Amino acid sequence: MTTGTPSSTPPSASPADSPVTMRRATADDVPAIVSMLADDPLGARRESPDEPEAYRAAFERIDADPNQHLVVAERGSRTVGTLQLTVIPGLSRRGASRALIEAVRVHSDDRGTGLGSQIIEWAVAESRRLGCSLVQLTSDATRIEAHRFYERLGFEASHLGFKMPL
Repeated sequence: MTTGTPSSTPPSASPADSPVTMRRATADDVPAIVSMLADDPLGARRESPDEPEAYRAAFERIDADPNQHLVVAERGSRTVGTLQLTVIPGLSRRGASRALIEAVRVHSDDRGTGLGSQIIEWAVAESRRLGCSLVQLTSDATRIEAHRFYERLGFEASHLGFKMPL
């Protein structure tokens, strides 16, 4: 896997695959990102790709925050994945920062190819590079296959999460 900015990890794709590049998302990437967010059973219910204004405004807020790293994975000129990495400074753990991985998506044509593993491995390496001592993520309770995927990558189901819609 290659990258522009933020940083890179060594390639882990098979030689038959085109290299994957991780780079910071731009406003032009928003439609492709939203399309991937909406392309699953949960996302289909909560995303509205036909309302681009809300996503553009959200992108501007994310892009202006130095602790937010919205990235896309590209193969050639095609966007094949995305995630948002948030660095959270904290007092606990002796003032450690932690990274939060959110909104991980792989284009439906690229699922099952190892791309998801590459993207998460990149996020973990980037978290280290940014000085984080812990990386965490959440996954909807109904995404059992995703839970197995994260466990295979070394994540542990160590906490119980709670949400409250506002």
